[in-house]
Amino acid sequence: MISPDRHWYRLSWLSIVLLPLALLFRLAAAARRCAYRAGVIDAGRAGVPVIVVGNITAGGTGKTPFVIWLCAFLLGRGWRPGIVSRGYGGDGETRAARSDDDPAAVGEEPVLLARRTSCPVWVGADRLATARALLDAHPECNVIVSDDGLQHYGMQRDAEIAVVDGARGLGNGLPIPSGPLREPASRLREVDAVVINGPGPMKVPGAYAMSLQGSTFASLSHPAVTRDASAFHGQAVHAVAGIGNPERFFAQLRGLGLAITPHAFADHHAFVPADIEFGDGRDVVMTEKDAIKCRPFGRENHWVLAVDAQVAPALGERILQKLKAPHGFQAA
Repeated sequence: MISPDRHWYRLSWLSIVLLPLALLFRLAAAARRCAYRAGVIDAGRAGVPVIVVGNITAGGTGKTPFVIWLCAFLLGRGWRPGIVSRGYGGDGETRAARSDDDPAAVGEEPVLLARRTSCPVWVGADRLATARALLDAHPECNVIVSDDGLQHYGMQRDAEIAVVDGARGLGNGLPIPSGPLREPASRLREVDAVVINGPGPMKVPGAYAMSLQGSTFASLSHPAVTRDASAFHGQAVHAVAGIGNPERFFAQLRGLGLAITPHAFADHHAFVPADIEFGDGRDVVMTEKDAIKCRPFGRENHWVLAVDAQVAPALGERILQKLKAPHGFQAA
């Protein structure tokens, strides 16, 4: 059930066999970036400041919770953010993503962003075209937050933030497909801020720590019904996660005192009812991201853990400085 890319987090025979392809990937990515830097390929401006939140590895690192935190921070400082995303798993059409949309059309992360923020969310393969479409529909927005667009160099940006998984770090340090790297580790020295999600061996000088906090579970079938983590103590529960690092979710549940049977799926897994039915009547807990796809077939014993990113306010202040410097934009 878990991702076949587990070799990314160790040096295996498969990593070595794939090294020629990895070298080609590294060269192609470097050539593309150089072409943008040299002006051979044009990069355009959206018309308002742009903050890109991404990573240099394939797979989830906690970008979506960070984007939710960032938008809340900006709103609290008088800015009016709009969010653009690739809409992974969607149909690729440039369009608005709403809280009740089918994740098969727009992707599960944009639906979650629409539910958790009060910001317009648009999806599309071309980030620049998507940002411009959002601004045409919502001229009140005065800053764009791009979810997972670090390697999308066709859109100029005013601030870059890289989110790294504290436990997994950069894996075996090799490029795709031998390892998880989209870009070399040196790229982290070029971004405006590195955010490390959760504890672990990954260390970057000057990085900002982030943690995901939450202890309240909502019913998948009746979201207004909630339970505290303590309600699950003394019983065994199934834990389902189809995210980039399922073990991070499982560790959080254990930290809340839950006795879990873990069930890990690949990131962006297309859930079906059988994936969350185990035939024993026990409660099943899952992430918010997975709940987006499981809601149509949710039962009374299915529960969703909501989490919020906790980040040092100093990072927010640094981002505000970057926004105001290049263009003189001010929050209204």
